[in-house]
Amino acid sequence: MKIRFLRKSFLLFGAFLCFGIALAQEVSGTVSDATGPLPGASVVVKGTTNGAQTDFDGLFTLNNVDSDAILLISYIGFLPVEVSIDGRSTINVVLTEDAQALDEVVVTGYGSQSRKEITSAVTVVKSEDFNQGTVNDASQLLQGKVAGLSIYNKGGNPNEDAVIRLRGISSVGANSSPLIVIDGVVGASLNNVDPNDIESINVLKDGSAAAIYGTRGSSGVILVTTKSGTPGGVSVDYSGSLALSTIANHVDVMTADEFVTSGGVDLGSRNDWLDLVTIDGSTKVNNVSISGGDGKTNYRFSGNFRDAQGILRESGFKQFNTRASVSTLTFNDKLKIDFNISFTNRKSEFSYEEALRYALLYNPTAPVFGKDSPFQFDSPTFGGYFETLGLFDSFNPLSIVNQNTNTGDKNEFTYSANFNYDILDNWEVNALISQQTNKLTNQDYYRTTSHFRGNATSPNRKGRARLYTENRDFKLFELYSTYNQSVGLIDFSVTGGYSWQQQNQYNYFLEMGDFPNNDIEYINALEWSQDLANAGFINASSDASPDDRIIAFFGRVSATYDNAIFFNASLRREGSTKFGENNRWANFPAVGLGADLNHYLELNNVDLLKVRVGYGVTGALPASNGLSRALYTPADGKLSSNQSTDANPDLKWEEKAETNFGVEFKMDRLSTTLDIYSRDVSDFILERDVDVTIYPTGRRVENAGKLRSSGFEIALNYDILRNEKFKYNSGVIVSRNKTKLKEYLTPQEMRGSLGAPGQNDTDMIRIKEGEEIGQIWGPVFSGEVVDGSQQFVDINNDGQLLTNQNNALDPDGDFKVLGKGTPDFELGWTNQLQFGNWDLNAFFRGAFGHSLINTYRAFYEPRVGSQGSYNFVNTKLANPEITNAKFSSLYVEKADFFKLDNLSLGYTFNLKENNYIKGIRVTASGQNLFTITNYTGSDPEPALQDAGTIDNGGFPGTSYDPLIPGIDRRNNYFSSRTYTLGLNINF
Repeated sequence: MKIRFLRKSFLLFGAFLCFGIALAQEVSGTVSDATGPLPGASVVVKGTTNGAQTDFDGLFTLNNVDSDAILLISYIGFLPVEVSIDGRSTINVVLTEDAQALDEVVVTGYGSQSRKEITSAVTVVKSEDFNQGTVNDASQLLQGKVAGLSIYNKGGNPNEDAVIRLRGISSVGANSSPLIVIDGVVGASLNNVDPNDIESINVLKDGSAAAIYGTRGSSGVILVTTKSGTPGGVSVDYSGSLALSTIANHVDVMTADEFVTSGGVDLGSRNDWLDLVTIDGSTKVNNVSISGGDGKTNYRFSGNFRDAQGILRESGFKQFNTRASVSTLTFNDKLKIDFNISFTNRKSEFSYEEALRYALLYNPTAPVFGKDSPFQFDSPTFGGYFETLGLFDSFNPLSIVNQNTNTGDKNEFTYSANFNYDILDNWEVNALISQQTNKLTNQDYYRTTSHFRGNATSPNRKGRARLYTENRDFKLFELYSTYNQSVGLIDFSVTGGYSWQQQNQYNYFLEMGDFPNNDIEYINALEWSQDLANAGFINASSDASPDDRIIAFFGRVSATYDNAIFFNASLRREGSTKFGENNRWANFPAVGLGADLNHYLELNNVDLLKVRVGYGVTGALPASNGLSRALYTPADGKLSSNQSTDANPDLKWEEKAETNFGVEFKMDRLSTTLDIYSRDVSDFILERDVDVTIYPTGRRVENAGKLRSSGFEIALNYDILRNEKFKYNSGVIVSRNKTKLKEYLTPQEMRGSLGAPGQNDTDMIRIKEGEEIGQIWGPVFSGEVVDGSQQFVDINNDGQLLTNQNNALDPDGDFKVLGKGTPDFELGWTNQLQFGNWDLNAFFRGAFGHSLINTYRAFYEPRVGSQGSYNFVNTKLANPEITNAKFSSLYVEKADFFKLDNLSLGYTFNLKENNYIKGIRVTASGQNLFTITNYTGSDPEPALQDAGTIDNGGFPGTSYDPLIPGIDRRNNYFSSRTYTLGLNINF
């Protein structure tokens, strides 16, 4: 009986299993549009969490799908569809482009809007449009991609952040870089996000868009959205690349034989110093990410490792970054929680950029080691390295790199939790809490045998060690609510909120020297120093900020009438502890109006013809804490008697008022945007001389000055070819900016010292009210040389030649504008081609109208007799008759350039029969492949700011002046050309 029952049960179970197998099947297929496959499209079984994303070829596979199930297929910019399986195992779907794709949601700060409704200048760059190849700085993903956004890392030092300017100079006494917002965290660090983890970047360019961020929006806002998990099975992605870099260009100098022929001192050897201190740099990148989810809870975890070695020996970094994001729905899907956490550790080797300078200028006949010298200059004092003693600014470049160490360690940790609750279908509340901590440690050590900075020849000090540590802590809490409603033809949205932020930082600096011998390393150098009898070489300082707090209340109203007329207005009231007691609070209003004219004109084949105008007021905070208070400097351990500035309780924010007019047009394959803007910046935060009868110190920090910027930006994109076999899209952006100084502390002054040797009193940049910023000012070389000296043009025809720059401040003098440090036009040209599985991306970039002062030529091109122990710069502009060094128009060069900035070729493999690997893609790319320019220096890219001749040895604290563009200093890194091989695998 039992056996019969078991037999029946087994038969019933088998029948049920067979029936289940018949009902549950595997379904595969493709998702494409009219021109080809759509990778990343979402395919989900309706009513379940069973889903997947299409691979590089638009392919998808789903298991355990009922034969009567319905598939939900969607992709951004296309109409979603529902497809009944009806027992089929293969489903191929062609999606139709959504005529309302202009309703694509765009993040604009404290919420989002459809693209069509935006009334301000906002540019969206998605990951597929980022710059390719080896990108270690996230900002360089955008280089040349956004009209009006200038990003330059002059020379390409791997340890330096790029200089970022949006629509020219936006501040003189405050931070002039855009505000960074990452996943809603205002003021987050761009260094704490790996380029591989970024999904898209939105740039808020004008005041009407940035005003919602108040006192930190004057320089524009960059909104970064990182990648997140998507519903479906577990997906594992690996991407890796290997890059090799070589010097792209450097300043031409004489060979050893040319140097001797020209009268240089022959020390008996023949060395290529540049070859000795440089290498072929390499960068290795490995990235692994795991993502997935069930629709309610989605996740993504990633780990990134970068090992970048620069072209200068002992320069580069090793960086580990990890990021996790989890999103979940709870409370009947009314509460959405997004949690993000990231950590970055970077260990840097800064080396010494001066080694590149001396590699060009050090006597090419000098031996590397003292033992190789025919003059028997060998001495253990210099660690065996030959040094040319008694010469100013002359050091053995290989000794600099090999004997000394200059390193840093940086840790950045950020977490954020965002809670979004739907009170009603049209009413939600959002709360964000975040904290970010940064710790930086820099240290350098110069051996007792180091002639460079170690002062091995000094009778009083041998060796040097420095330590700098900085800690920053940032906390943020924001709460805001949004209500949406429709009344007849009007759709409107109202947002109101509160923001609280606090930042604290402290740092300390310690320097010691005069070590007993060269047997100690950096790690115990400081310990040795505390026991030294000579305490004169002990230097210590520290700094701690008070609670740097910002509190704000903000609101925004957006309305759409008849789906064609758009209105936006916002107001932020913000207070900061950095302001004076009488000016703690500021108001920042914005208003924008737009209209889709085509809604009423109904032009044939036109999707959009929108005009918009916006006006907004933004601000900028003081660069440091406590500037509104009296400042003191210590002396003999006392502060009270050393007041350096007086208090200013009325100190306020820098203010920028900007008006922007824009036109957007889209039809079929063509889309274009034009923006014209004008902005006024006032109330710079500057330390200035004041009336000593009122203020005892005669100095205090005040608001003073005005500047005006104007310009235009054009973005044009066209699908030249678009069919199933071949796609070719080309996009061009062009921008122009002009900035004039309207008012300043003084009507006219000179800045930008050329420096030593012998030209410390030569300032080259004129700052004058009513004139454009960045004017290079000096005498004009006539082309004639008399007794080794340049002859200058008598500009005012008075028969007298003024050679003193102080006299040149007289408008009737003989100096004139020799060039301008900022470009008139900047250009980016993108070309994207796809043929079958192959794709090609060529990106060109250029800047035109700017000049650079070639300081290498100004110092080392003249055949100065006393300079016979230094190598000579030997460009095509060199004049061997000149033997006296003096700055003139001869050393100011037009630096227009047009370069192939990035060329990448990729191939995607078809893996239809593989159940384990979803996609494989290989790429080969080159960066900075060629540059068309007449500039004879290493890098023609603009120098948008200047740190002067002060050398801080790679340590923090260097002050940059945005009013001094156009000086190509001698301590710049040399630009490199990079070749990269990349591999992407999706499991």
